[in-house]
Amino acid sequence: MTRPCAGGRIEVICGCMYSGKTEELIRRMRQVQIARQSFRIFTPRLDTRYSSSHVASHSGARLEAVPVSSIREVIAESEDIQVIAIDEVHFLEDSPEVIVAACQTLADNGSRVLVAGLDQNYRAAPFPAMSYLMALAEQVDKLYAICVRCGAYATRSQRLIDGHPAPADAPTIVVGGLDLYEARCRTCYEPAC
Repeated sequence: MTRPCAGGRIEVICGCMYSGKTEELIRRMRQVQIARQSFRIFTPRLDTRYSSSHVASHSGARLEAVPVSSIREVIAESEDIQVIAIDEVHFLEDSPEVIVAACQTLADNGSRVLVAGLDQNYRAAPFPAMSYLMALAEQVDKLYAICVRCGAYATRSQRLIDGHPAPADAPTIVVGGLDLYEARCRTCYEPAC
């Protein structure tokens, strides 16, 4: 006998800085609102660039969100919710294994789980939680920005300190915007030294 499909799934929206990840998350959540599905959006407490209680894109689009530090808070706030969205998942304090296991559990329990975040850090190395989620997700959308140097498709986030590439030993997580990061293509990206 076949088990009925519960409808759970994981969708990943990833890319570099300024690629439109949060904009896409907001677009999908507006569709969820139109469909009158129950939903909750989560944003890391660490990310206060535009608002502490909204997901907000660089272009100004925004939706109300619950600030969290841990994926455990997401689980605690997600009972009987059809659609769960987590922006900037790489900012959560949990280990990659805990984040992935929680997203799997939420999807296995029938929720549509949307996660958005950077796929690579400023060193152009993968964020582990996003790598695993991309491998396990039913849908992955990798977005690109436009390179500020040459206009090509940008897939890297160049962190700058006083106009120069950040050193390799700088902290991995530094929240910032145009003051600290540029979108760059593979050719124009300058590796951290």
